Amino acid sequence: MQTEPPFVAVLGAGPAGLMAAETIAAAGHPVRVFERMPSPARKFLMAGRGGLNLTHSEPLEAFLARYAEAAPHLAPAIRAFPPAALIAWTEGLGQEVFTGSSGRVFPRALKASPLLRAWLARLQSQGVQVLTRHEWLGFTGDGALRIGAPAGEQQFRPLATVLALGGASWPRLGADGRWVARLPGPRIAPFRPANMGFRINWSPVFRDRYEGTPLKRIALSFAGRTVRGEAMVTAQGIEGGAVYALSAPLRDAIAAQGSATLLLDLRPDLDAAALAARLDAPRRGQSLSTFLRKVAGLPPVAIGLVQEALHAGATAPLSALVKALPLRLEAPQGLDRAISSAGGLGLEELDAQFMLRAHPGIFAAGEMLDWEAPTGGYLLQACFATGRAAGQGVTRWLAGR
Repeated sequence: MQTEPPFVAVLGAGPAGLMAAETIAAAGHPVRVFERMPSPARKFLMAGRGGLNLTHSEPLEAFLARYAEAAPHLAPAIRAFPPAALIAWTEGLGQEVFTGSSGRVFPRALKASPLLRAWLARLQSQGVQVLTRHEWLGFTGDGALRIGAPAGEQQFRPLATVLALGGASWPRLGADGRWVARLPGPRIAPFRPANMGFRINWSPVFRDRYEGTPLKRIALSFAGRTVRGEAMVTAQGIEGGAVYALSAPLRDAIAAQGSATLLLDLRPDLDAAALAARLDAPRRGQSLSTFLRKVAGLPPVAIGLVQEALHAGATAPLSALVKALPLRLEAPQGLDRAISSAGGLGLEELDAQFMLRAHPGIFAAGEMLDWEAPTGGYLLQACFATGRAAGQGVTRWLAGR
């Protein structure tokens, strides 16, 4: 058993774990970060391929509402480290940010690697050790950490431990949910995909012709909510930002009913009456494709969707199909392609300092907790904020001892 010198252990080198490590080290405590992958923050780097949407600029109360039923638990941490603080922290690492037209906040570099390099350099200057290829294997019978390392299993009894083991989406990047079996006792909700695409049984003709084609300037509606944005036709179905915004209720509806119908507005800039005046009239010898292109201004993929619906037996007028084309969603994409995951360690298992109520000295943060949020900066913001809150919880707990 290795116990000297004393240190705080952080399990997981994603945004939550690294932020906890920085916070604890800034208070003067030695920190070791154990990461099972060959390099840290792999999912963070993957997020950078989409520009690295760090947070969002909307008013804080509206921001907090994005976390739905988890908001009461997460709000104190996010209020203590709000978007403005995350922006200041990012710029403190030499990475200037900007706010896009949608209100989303990005680094000027539009990627994660410069920010991560600067962050790791800061952690190194604080004395934080980041040990890769070191996997948490659970606890010994007397509560010591079991760490699988290249040289074999090691055991440690740290001053305190922060669990930042991630959710279960994109498991090839490191967070695969295996930690669930190693943390007996607390309530852990099963992992489910979040911010994911859905499967649609396209006809072979439509799939082969339009796979990979974007749907731009559309609106999607489900359960009384409408979202404008973009989506993408895939071989299996549909994905993209507008889909992700509705993914949680769609996922839950499919689980309850076996399928869900998403309504697609192909011309949200035209009201239904104006479109009906154009489309619900004789075609005068024009083919359907030509008619929809000339009269409704639809691109080929939108025309293909209308034809797909008609071939499936739709009887509504053309204008109604263009404004509310039904898409039958058969199933959500799995965790292997989901942007994030729902489920995880129950928030009620933690006290206000993000310490497990039943396990003094063990804290938890990040996506391994049971919360979900839409894309738009809300995911990373909560990971950073809960990591910081758990780090502060560690320092307060150690001071109390």
